[in-house]
This record gives sequence, structure tokens and C-alpha cells, in this order.
Amino acid sequence: MRKFFQEIKADLKFRTAGPGQKLSEPSRVPKEKPKAEAAPKPRQGPTDEAQMAAAAALARMELKPKVKVASSQEAIKNQVRRELMAEAAASGKGLSAEEKVQEMDVTSPDQEGAAAPSVSGVYFICPLTGAVVRKDQKEKHLREAIQSYFSVDPVAASIMEIHTFNKDHEKVRMGVETMAKYLDNIYLHPEEEKYRKIKLQNKVFQERISCLDGIHRFFQAIGFETKTLPVPGQENREEYYVLKEEMLTKLEDLKDYKEQLLSSKPVRAQLDRQLCVFKPSPEAARFELPDDFYNLTAEEIKREQRLRTEAVEKASMLRTRAMREKEEQREMRKYNYTLIRVRFPDGYILQGTFYARESVSVLYNFVREALRDDWLPFELLGPGGLKLTDENLAFNECGLVPSALLTLAWDAAVMADIQASGEEQPASPLKPELLSGVQTLS
Repeated sequence: MRKFFQEIKADLKFRTAGPGQKLSEPSRVPKEKPKAEAAPKPRQGPTDEAQMAAAAALARMELKPKVKVASSQEAIKNQVRRELMAEAAASGKGLSAEEKVQEMDVTSPDQEGAAAPSVSGVYFICPLTGAVVRKDQKEKHLREAIQSYFSVDPVAASIMEIHTFNKDHEKVRMGVETMAKYLDNIYLHPEEEKYRKIKLQNKVFQERISCLDGIHRFFQAIGFETKTLPVPGQENREEYYVLKEEMLTKLEDLKDYKEQLLSSKPVRAQLDRQLCVFKPSPEAARFELPDDFYNLTAEEIKREQRLRTEAVEKASMLRTRAMREKEEQREMRKYNYTLIRVRFPDGYILQGTFYARESVSVLYNFVREALRDDWLPFELLGPGGLKLTDENLAFNECGLVPSALLTLAWDAAVMADIQASGEEQPASPLKPELLSGVQTLS
């Protein structure tokens, strides 16, 4: 029995002894058990020298010109940014280093060879002289025109100044109404000397009248003169406007001056449409606008730059209706003017400049006035073939800012009747005088 168990133990020991080894082979070294992995040592931060080298390398990379994929959308963004930067430079406010780098990033390689603007600027027609002046020269020209009108009619010229160059309309209203009361008192009570004198240091006079541009010229024009008079109960003398004695015989004139003062309106230069007609061109949808079309102050330029960098994030973010409407309102206020082109079925293009807040009905009238037969019914189609049926909407409410290419479509039934009549039709529906000055889009 003992021998039997010894054989079993020997057999088990043999099986667990592992692989065998020939006597002629070198002895094997037993394998070591794998040791537990040591814990990773904490990574040391870069040294000061390494950080400085990395910063220098990053700066060199940023200074290298960035290669951008050319696309129409990218070109539009670059053009807008260049125009914003140009407006900032024109305003006299310098740009920070960060903004200059941003300007370098968005400047396209072919900036020097950029196309000429679609229109040279925004122009106005002076109602007094008929001269056409640029937007930035408009107010200066109006002042000079009104100033020259003093030699013709000093009363009318001073009233123009009051209503035109005082921007706070509520102050103008209060001042004009107070001045009218002064003149009413003189007209109704000419025998009362107190009504013919107005103390310049009077609180009401100072707050409502003296602060208005042009008001002192008006006093002088209607017959007042400045005098220093004693004040009852005081030792000091004060300045007064005193009506001249001869004006008491011209009370009806004072009444007329008062009516002119109350009924007059500001002198406003009329926007010049800069009507142009172009030959058929594949460049009709390309617009290059000058800075005059952008209604951005120097303070808003930096904000616009920030908004553009956030455009991608906004596109991927769910926005509420209120957020979208607020953004649309901001876009609407960005432009004062818009350049509109209308392409006719024969390919000719009619171009004009409009206020962004003008209604579409103004555009319909503009087109109608350019036709040989202004009775011909037509429709204007916006981008995507959308009909502009509501003529009361403004251009910025229709998304037609700062520029847009529209298509004119004739009434099909009317055109069929005209063709059926057999009458010979002109080559173009536009007036001959407009076609005589037709231009080529560059």
C-alpha cells in the first residue's frame, strides 16, 4: 500500500516539474515573475527657458501669412472687415495690436487689386443751391448755403438755422413756442413797454431760447437790438433784447415772422439716387460698397469684430425667437443706405441708391419713372424669386440691405395682348435718354 501511494506521488511530481531538458543543452535560468508596474513619476513643468522658446515659436507662426480657402462667403466677410477697418481709420481712432493682427488675418492676398466700388459714395442734392455733394460734406454745404442766404432774406435764413442745426427737436419746439409768445405779447399789447424788452439772463430765456443755434440771429433779423439797462430795485445793469421803435409800425410783419417760425421745417438735402443703366453683365450680382453705406460708429467696430468671431458658435446654438429678432433688428440698424439693381428681361440693369428705411413702393416708382411707358404693369422679384408684394415694407425689413439684385417681370397677360396687337415694340422698355448714357459694369 505504501509503495502504491509513493508511485502516485512520484507521477504527480513528474507532471508538475515543467518541460524537460536534454543533458547536452545549457542550463536554463528560471524566469522571474513580473513585477508590479511602478507608479508614474509626476511630470515636471517646462522650465522658464522652454516657455520663452515656445512663446517665440508661436509668435513666429502667427506672423506667417495664413492660407485660406477662397470662397464667395469668405470674400464677403473679408470685404466687410476691410471696410470696417477703413472706417475706424477714417474716424481717427487707432487700433490695438490685437485688432491689427485680426486685420492681417482677414486681408486677402489680392487686396491691392480689389475691384472698384459699385458706386463712389452716397451723395445728396442741396435744396438751396441744387449742388450735388458727398455725404460727409452735406452739413458743411448746407451751413454755407444758409449763410449766403442771409444777404437775401435774413429772417428766413435765421429760421432755417434754428430748425436745421438744432438736433433736439423737443428743445426746438419749446424754444419756438416760447418765442412765439413773446411776439404775440408785442403784437397784442404794443403800448406795453415791458413786452418789448426781454432780459437775456431770464431763467426761461436761458433754458428754452438762448441755447438754440441761430436764435440770436433771428432776434436781430426781426428788429431787436441788445441794450444794457438798469434793473428796478438793483444797482447792477443787465443786458436786454429791446425791440426797435420803428418796428411798432410793422406789427403785421412781426405776426408773419411768428407764423414762419412756427410753420418752418428743417432744411434737408435730398438723397441723390445716382441713377445708372448698365449693359447686360454677369457681374450684376457683385457689389463693392464704399464706407458711406455702413452705419457703424467707431465704438461699434470693435463689437462687430467680436460678433463675427462668434458667428460659428451662434450657428450651432439653439436660439429663441426673441434672440433671433433682436439680432435681426441689430442687422437692420447697421445700414443707412442700400444699393439696388433691377435687371430687366432684356438684361439691362437699372441701379439706384436708397435709404435703408425707405419703403419698397419708392423703388417701384423709381423703376416706373425710368420706363418709356410707365403704365406697363410689372413685378419685382427678390433673391430666390420671392415677389415683393408688400410695398409698404422697408428695404431693411425685406433683407435688401446693404445691396440687392432684383429681377423685373412683366405682367404676362398684358404682354400677350401687346404682342397680339402686332405693333412694333422698342428694343428696350427704358427711356431713350437713359439708354444714351448706358455704362458697362466693371
